Amino acid sequence: MESWPAESIVAWAVETFGPHLTVASSFGAEDMVLIDLIACHKPPPEVFYLDTGLFFPETYALIEDAARHYQLQPLRVAPALTLAEQAKAFGPALWEKDPDRCCSLRKVEPLRRHLAGKSAWMTGIRRQQAPTRARARVLEWDARFQLWKVNPLVYWTTEEVWTYLREHQVPHNPLHHQGYPSIGCMPCTTAVQAGEDLRAGRWRGQVKTECGLHQ
Repeated sequence: MESWPAESIVAWAVETFGPHLTVASSFGAEDMVLIDLIACHKPPPEVFYLDTGLFFPETYALIEDAARHYQLQPLRVAPALTLAEQAKAFGPALWEKDPDRCCSLRKVEPLRRHLAGKSAWMTGIRRQQAPTRARARVLEWDARFQLWKVNPLVYWTTEEVWTYLREHQVPHNPLHHQGYPSIGCMPCTTAVQAGEDLRAGRWRGQVKTECGLHQ
């Protein structure tokens, strides 16, 4: 499948897994390409997002924009604890003191619950994004969550992503034009300087490089 175009990979996954396929979206540039690719399928596969409650306002606005533009309703998957409940249990600003636990509570565990009973999930990760993703494959068994993982854009370059967004007039986050190639939670994301890794703005100043979803 490495030689297949992304459209064919998406079509194969939709046909193979049917209603047991779910598409993860953080509404970054790659994920907006994925949404554009799946929108032609009727009905389109389920799109979900992990709402940590800490997104940038621009991200929440894009979720609404994408829903209108593609006539779909992304499924909001929320953590078991509200931010207030998390602060009461673990102290305020857990993302500063223990970012791994914060990501586990607000991302990994909600994802685990959502994927239970599914056969496959689709993501927009690319090898070029980070060394931790350099060995990702188009289709791979996700041992952590016990289902298939489909990565249709895994071999795409950043230039290919942006060419697609422009040519297909795909809505995207305006923060991408302000130095944010990778956009996560607001407290844990900063702008990236010229020459830095695409994900250098995530958890800046810490050893942490991934939230745990793709490890």
